Amino acid sequence: QVQVVESGGDLVQAGGTLTLSCTLSGANLDLYALGWFRRAAGEGRKFISCTGRDQYEATKPEFKRRFTTSRDNTKKTMYLRMTNLKPDDTAIYYCAAQQRRDPYCSGSPGDQHTWGQGTQVTVSS
Repeated sequence: QVQVVESGGDLVQAGGTLTLSCTLSGANLDLYALGWFRRAAGEGRKFISCTGRDQYEATKPEFKRRFTTSRDNTKKTMYLRMTNLKPDDTAIYYCAAQQRRDPYCSGSPGDQHTWGQGTQVTVSS
């Protein structure tokens, strides 16, 4: 069974840095793209970034300045490094896996096949 598990969520002060991890199990990572999404209270799920095989990566422009996404295929893990965190970044952060034959990835929630349980990030002012 294909699963993704997020970790690394925490309570941090504004201006701090946090790195989240997403690990895929039950499948060959070469066949999957992985994506980061978040959902703040009262809002819908928002795309942040995604990675495909061969290190293809796409990040939504509003996050490019502070968020960095990377992928370690040997560990079947994707990372999201977030810097200069703001209270508006408070949300549940989700990882999702999308099975693909090409090296790209999609930021559409409807294209994802498997979702993690999410990890809570809280930024205090």
